Amino acid sequence: MDKYGTVIAPNTLRFERLLPGPIERVWAYLTESEKRAKWLASGAMDLHVGGDAELFWLHTNLDTAKPDDPPEKYKNGHRMKATITRCEPPHVLGYTWGARADALSEVVFELSVKGNDVLLVLTHHRLPNQNDLLGVSGGWHTHLDVLVEHLNGRTAPAFWSKMDKLNAEYKKRQGGA
Repeated sequence: MDKYGTVIAPNTLRFERLLPGPIERVWAYLTESEKRAKWLASGAMDLHVGGDAELFWLHTNLDTAKPDDPPEKYKNGHRMKATITRCEPPHVLGYTWGARADALSEVVFELSVKGNDVLLVLTHHRLPNQNDLLGVSGGWHTHLDVLVEHLNGRTAPAFWSKMDKLNAEYKKRQGGA
């Protein structure tokens, strides 16, 4: 399984990760604030279609090796409001993504059982443009790697330095300027 995200349409990016199960455990890491904070962002989710969700990124809370310094704009965290677009526990979770109402994209997590493991497929749909596609690639890759390491009882590498390297690789792969 290739760890790199794949552009499956001009404005859509897909990632796949195999995680240790059971599926209910992985679902909890998508939906429960305290668990989600270890790999992505904390925040309440009203788990029904149309429900409110809040994501608050504070990268110093991630389950990684000694944190490296975040860029200035993320030093005090970053907050985003979202709306649940799909909720089919414990298999599918989707929500809006973005700060601009005129340019909302959608993130969908799909979980399926594979023996003792769980296949997570993350698809980020309707990204407004190539810059946005490139902008989320390294971030999703790094956050998903933190989740994989955490669920396997290991510590992920420092977040920002890994993401910087991945952003450069995605720029090459996606033909960014």
